[in-house]
This record gives sequence, structure tokens and C-alpha cells, in this order.
Amino acid sequence: MTDVEVNPPAQRHAAGDHGRPAPQVDVLPARDVPLGGPRAMTVRRTLPQRARTLIGAWCFVDHYGPDDVADTGGMDVAPHPHIGLQTVSWLFSGEIEHRDSLGSHAFVRPGELNLMTGGHGISHSEVSTAGTTILHGVQLWVALPEEHRHTGRDFRHHVPSPVRTGGAEISVFLGSLAGDTSPVPTFTPLLGAELVLDPRSTTTLAVRTDFEHGLLVDQGDVRMAGTLLRPAELGYVGTGNDTLTLANESDAPARAVLLGGTPFEEQIAMWWNFIGRSHEDIVEARQAWEDASDRFGTVDGYDGARLPAPALPNATITPRKNPTHH
Repeated sequence: MTDVEVNPPAQRHAAGDHGRPAPQVDVLPARDVPLGGPRAMTVRRTLPQRARTLIGAWCFVDHYGPDDVADTGGMDVAPHPHIGLQTVSWLFSGEIEHRDSLGSHAFVRPGELNLMTGGHGISHSEVSTAGTTILHGVQLWVALPEEHRHTGRDFRHHVPSPVRTGGAEISVFLGSLAGDTSPVPTFTPLLGAELVLDPRSTTTLAVRTDFEHGLLVDQGDVRMAGTLLRPAELGYVGTGNDTLTLANESDAPARAVLLGGTPFEEQIAMWWNFIGRSHEDIVEARQAWEDASDRFGTVDGYDGARLPAPALPNATITPRKNPTHH
């Protein structure tokens, strides 16, 4: 998916349960972002924002739907470029056709991971299929570390088998959780999993103590480490926890996406669909896209023109990293 806005709001902090120690949970609210184009699609963005740039190497979290495509027109994102990142597509309902300049032609379906690596440069298109009636899912980005940020194009598809733990059904699409491990390799230690929590259930998960975690709630009210998270909110907990307790406070199943990873200590310069380390990296990539450089290749099979790059800001794009968590 393409990014056209990074104007983060303030963070809301929530305390843990009183009377007993609980990990500090920061609650990051979502903001509505209309994606540009002839058919504007509004997403709810929780990362990045002022309070937090990354969770592990996860640097971008967009949450959309459920959208009736008869009303919204669905998703139609023309070919656009990426550098320095991986895109992770995960759907709850609907279907999206993916084409990229590596030559991949694949479909994103519920419960199936599509991961695309755009290190030195890749371009792709995303279009919801004619059979899609309700479009609902998340689009996630992973920042590549310095030593791998110019890696070659790659595309992976994986269908995890759900596992049961306590009152949760878990689909692990990246990393390891609840005894299951995704075979998809990552450039930094990462976790990505969909959790479906039984009504009024509590589940305690064993997690890596060197990971920080974020829980994005899709439906239901979920209490994480004693802090209530409502739909579209992202709860953050820092490193040092060996378990994470999740309670579904709803009378219906709750659904959430758990993201994790070791803290990403590098500063990143993030603009439009590019992740570099400096203003100059961004300027160079933008010019290469405008010049139709071989750096990004071409996407075959998309019916329409590719997306032009937006104008650069008048100010220098400043690299940033996370604030110190205390």
C-alpha cells in the first residue's frame, strides 16, 4: 500500500491494573488517513506517530475495513515504488490481487501472508478482486537494517495453520509464538500473529524478553497486561516481559494482531513509500522513480498508469528513532 501522510498525533498513556505490578502499556490511538487517488480509501494508522516510530522493525501499521466495496469502490493502488522495507499484507476478509516488478502475480486472502521485500527498489500494484464484497485487513511495513537495506527484490507467500493456546486461536505469520514458527525468513528478529480470543477468555502467552510488542485490536475489547484496548487502538509494551496476558472483555470473539521484535536502534528517514537513512536517500529514490529508472522495474498486467511521486517537502526530511522508553 502507498503512504501519503505522516502527521502523527499525541500518545495516550494508560496505566496497568492497580494493586499489582503490570507491564507499562502505552496506548497509541489510530488516526484516519485518506489515501489519495481517484478512489480514495480511508485507513486507520497507528504507526508511526510522535510517541513511537517503530515496534521492533515494524514501522508502519495501517488498519482498514470492514469496507463494503459497493460503497467505497474497494482498493485500487496503481504501481508505486518502495525502498528499504518489506510490505506485509494480512486480510480478515476480501481478496487483493498483487503484481510486482519481480514478476510475482499473487492473491492476498484471509489468513495468508504475502511478504514483499523492496530493498534497493521494487514496485507493485494492489487491486481488490471483482468477487470481493467486504475488504478488511492490515497493511504493515518492516524497516530493513542498514546491512540489508539494499537487498534484492523478493516475494514470499505462507499459509499458517492456526494453533490453540488457552482461549486463543493463533495464526503465526512471522516469527515464533505458541509453539509454532513461520518458515518465512526475516532480516531482524520479528513476530507477527493474528489472535482470535474466545468470549470472556484470558490467555497468557510466553514471549521473548528481548522483544517489545504491540497489540492492534481489530474487534472486541481486549485487556493487555491490565490495560484496556479498544478496536483500532495499538497497545505497546517494552522489553523485559516473559509473558503477555490478554483478556477478551467482550461477549463475542475478539480479534487482534500481535507484532513484536527486538528494538530497532537505527534512525530511519521515512517519506512516502521510501525508508532511507538520510534526506539524500529519499531525494535520490524519488528521482529514480520519476525517471522510470530500472531501480524499480516495471509492473506488468496493471490496467492504468503508475502513481507519480508527490512533491518533496520544503524542509529537510529528518531521520528519527524511538524515544527512550521508561
